[in-house]
Amino acid sequence: MGRIVGLYGVQGWLKIESWSEPRTRIFDYQPWQLSTAPGEVVEVSGIKGRPQGKGLICHLPNVDTREQAAALVGKDIHVARELLPPPGKDEYYWVDLEGLEVVTTEGVALGRVSHLFATGANDVVVVRDGERERLVPFIQGSYVRSVDLEAGRMVVDWDPEF
Repeated sequence: MGRIVGLYGVQGWLKIESWSEPRTRIFDYQPWQLSTAPGEVVEVSGIKGRPQGKGLICHLPNVDTREQAAALVGKDIHVARELLPPPGKDEYYWVDLEGLEVVTTEGVALGRVSHLFATGANDVVVVRDGERERLVPFIQGSYVRSVDLEAGRMVVDWDPEF
């Protein structure tokens, strides 16, 4: 859902990056799950947050000093899947697309979805096959012809040489 990216002030406030739409919706999904150590996840409820300038800031309960907050910088913010609304028709959560096999409309295997990222114009699918990395615009109907989550496959109209 997001990531803690920095400190704000001296009273334990944090700067966060949100991947929700709209970005302030991240505060609606609580508790947050933060990885504090390998294999250790802490659930945090009662988070207060707001827009600040061009970003977002938040305060977590019992994090009241800059030093306590500094220990959380870089942590990913996760939420339980059941807290999220189901995607609509032809909508997908990025996490559901990661790992899908990607083939062209002619059946040429391009690799698997590594991850996605947003641009101002559209989302982009990063496809890796071990040797190459391809960036395919996630524009359904034009470049992305079909997504079959059950089969684990995405079909794209893309030149394998590009």
